[in-house]
Amino acid sequence: MTKQDLNILANENEFDLINKEWMLVTAGTKDGYNTMTASWGGLGWLWYKPVAFIFVRPERYTHDFLENGDRVTLSFFGDGCREALQLCGSKSGRDMDKVAASGLVPVEMESGSISFDQARMTLDCRKLFRSDMVPENFTDKATLERWYNDKPGGGFHTIYILEIENVYTK
Repeated sequence: MTKQDLNILANENEFDLINKEWMLVTAGTKDGYNTMTASWGGLGWLWYKPVAFIFVRPERYTHDFLENGDRVTLSFFGDGCREALQLCGSKSGRDMDKVAASGLVPVEMESGSISFDQARMTLDCRKLFRSDMVPENFTDKATLERWYNDKPGGGFHTIYILEIENVYTK
C-alpha cells in the first residue's frame, strides 16, 4: 500500500464508502488484534483534525481491543471481498480465526496497526475520544425503541472519534 495525502478522501463518497461498501474496523497489533465489519460511521472535521467516527457494541470482541489500544484502522475493499466482510461481521474472533477463514492477508502498517493486503484503501487512525451511549441521551425515542430496546445481544454502542493520521491506497 502507498501512503497518500489526506486530500484523496475528497474523491470518496463517504455515504457509499461506509454504508454500501462497508469497512473493517481493526484494533490491536501483530501480536494480537481483531477485526469486525461495520456500516455505521462517518468522516469529517473536528478539533481542526480529519476524523472518523465509529460505533461498536461492548459485546463485540473488537471492542476489547479498541478499549485497550490507541490505534485503529478502517479498511475498505470495493466489490471484491464481500464474502470476507460478511464472515468478519457475522462471526466472533473469540470463537475462530476470522482472518484465516476469510482469506484476508494481514499487513502491519508503519504505526503498528493492522490492515489487509486486499484493502483498496486504509485509514490509519488514533483514538481521540470515546463515550458510551445511554438511553437518557436519546432525543428521538423512536430510534431508541428501534435499535436498542428488547434487542437480544445488543447493548448500547460505544462511540469512538478517531483522528485520521494516514491514508493508504493500492
